[in-house]
Amino acid sequence: RLGLRSVVDSSIFVIAGDPVLSPYFETLLMELENENTTGFEQLSLSLTNFFSVATGAENFEYNGLNMVVAHDPAQNARMSQPATDEAFDAFIGAVGMGAEQNAVPEELIGEVAALIETLRDPVVQE
Repeated sequence: RLGLRSVVDSSIFVIAGDPVLSPYFETLLMELENENTTGFEQLSLSLTNFFSVATGAENFEYNGLNMVVAHDPAQNARMSQPATDEAFDAFIGAVGMGAEQNAVPEELIGEVAALIETLRDPVVQE
C-alpha cells in the first residue's frame, strides 16, 4: 500500500505538470498554489484506496465516488471539464511515469495500465 501511495503521489505531480491533464485539476492546483493541501491529500488517499482495492489488496475499501460521478463536472465540482480519450491516455501515461519514478517493474506498470484501461467507458464522457 505504501508503494501504491508513492506511485499515486508521484503521478499527481506528473498530472499537475501535463498540459493535457492540468486543466482538469484547476481547483486542486489553485488550492496547492495557496498552500492548501487538503484536496491533494484527499485525492491521494482516494486514488490509493482505489488502486489498492482494484489490485486485490485485502482490508481496504474504496469509498469514493463511482467513476461516472467522479468524472462528470455536473456532479463533481472538482472536475473542471468532461474527460476525453486524449486525457485518459495522458492519465495512463502519467501513472506509468509515476510508477517508473518509484522503480516499479515494467511488467507491473503494464498490468496497472491494463487495469486503468478497463475504466475508459465510465470515465470518458466526451
